Amino acid sequence: MQTIGWIAALLLGIATTTFAQVKPLPLPTLQQQFVNLRFGMFIHFNIPTFMDEDWADPEASPSLFNPTKLNTAQWADAAKAANMSYGCLTTKHHSGFCIWDTKTTDYNVMNSPLKRDVVKEYTDAFRAKGLKVMLYYSILDTHHKLRPGYITRSHIDMIRAQLTELLTKYGEITALIIDGWDAPWSRISYDDVPFEELYGLIKSIQPNCLVMDLNAAKYPAEELFYTDIKSYEQGAGQHISTSTNQLPALACLPLNSAWFWKTTFPTAPVKDPVKLVDETIIPYNKAYCNFILNVAPNREGLVDDNAVAALKAIGDRWKPTGKGVKLPTPTPPVISTNLAKFKPANSSWSYDMNIMDFANDDDFRSTWQSHSRVKQPWLEIDLDKEQGFNLITIVEDKARIKKYKLEYFADGRWFALPAGTDKGRVKVHRFPRVWGNKVRLTVDSFDTPPAIAELGVYNEKK
Repeated sequence: MQTIGWIAALLLGIATTTFAQVKPLPLPTLQQQFVNLRFGMFIHFNIPTFMDEDWADPEASPSLFNPTKLNTAQWADAAKAANMSYGCLTTKHHSGFCIWDTKTTDYNVMNSPLKRDVVKEYTDAFRAKGLKVMLYYSILDTHHKLRPGYITRSHIDMIRAQLTELLTKYGEITALIIDGWDAPWSRISYDDVPFEELYGLIKSIQPNCLVMDLNAAKYPAEELFYTDIKSYEQGAGQHISTSTNQLPALACLPLNSAWFWKTTFPTAPVKDPVKLVDETIIPYNKAYCNFILNVAPNREGLVDDNAVAALKAIGDRWKPTGKGVKLPTPTPPVISTNLAKFKPANSSWSYDMNIMDFANDDDFRSTWQSHSRVKQPWLEIDLDKEQGFNLITIVEDKARIKKYKLEYFADGRWFALPAGTDKGRVKVHRFPRVWGNKVRLTVDSFDTPPAIAELGVYNEKK
């Protein structure tokens, strides 16, 4: 990494490189535009391409990255043939190798035999074909030891500087797809690397850039937590409900058997274009879901012939028509730190295997379960100290609660918070900021004894 002084200097220059001339659009408008894009190309191309692995050795030499026939225009032609509307390139994967001309680290493409800015060539080529441009970026970075137990403020500054470069050097970016954050395999929480800070940075540079966290699947499907677009990685067992989804969504799948190119790809069968169209693209689009199909360029920097043929077959079978489905207006995403997470909890009588601590353990699979004999269950979170908050979320295992109230404790007594109207499994309460050191949920009526997966408390920046 370069010195923190250089990174600080770059960040100070953000104000002069923002897209001030671009009119900021309301988030629901951007979400609708994203849904209308319908179908795009994910492009996993980075140092794992040259290792026959999806996860590269973090100490792999830049000398490995040597695509001798790199042709991003060929990628764009293949995407256009499939009637795709955008692309998304892996600018940095989990091992930390950057395929753009970055000043933040020497571990980048300019120190490889290629010595060319792949991100620039990709963005130029896709725009030349009328395609929108998105970028993928990994928070997990094993080369720079940006992983659990090692994260420092300098790591966060490096992320800020890298995102600033990506958002200021390559024109309008429709969306950033972020990976390796708050995932069970990365174990980097939204507190270790503060989500709200980076979300604010992205929006300050490009207000119309959507922020997508690929690891938001642990959160309930009914609301947006830590993402502008709900994501589903099908290969990891995450499948959108085409009958119940009401959120702007993204589903991803590789055309081949893995994300990065393997030596078997040129001769191994790819996924059936007919099934991709009839069983994925069409039904997903009807469910407010944009589908992104990964196509992995080979070690020469070209898309294999069998993949090119499959994309042409998709384009022959599927052609986008009409305006697309009208998206229900979602509530704004929750992006702030959960002040209630892991804080001391108390409650009325509950079952021993479902005690109050499960209601704020950051695990939506566990629950606090009220005992069936309790007629008016209550759950309380101690925030340790008086602090401001303006948002409370309640997530049940399923919709059981019919009537309830929320209160906060300050100056030695309880105060009522505005009642909510949401009757669903996930309840989101936004209100003018209050100050208190405890929050309490009281359930006045229910169908069956309530089971709370998570009670969250947040102080959103306004």
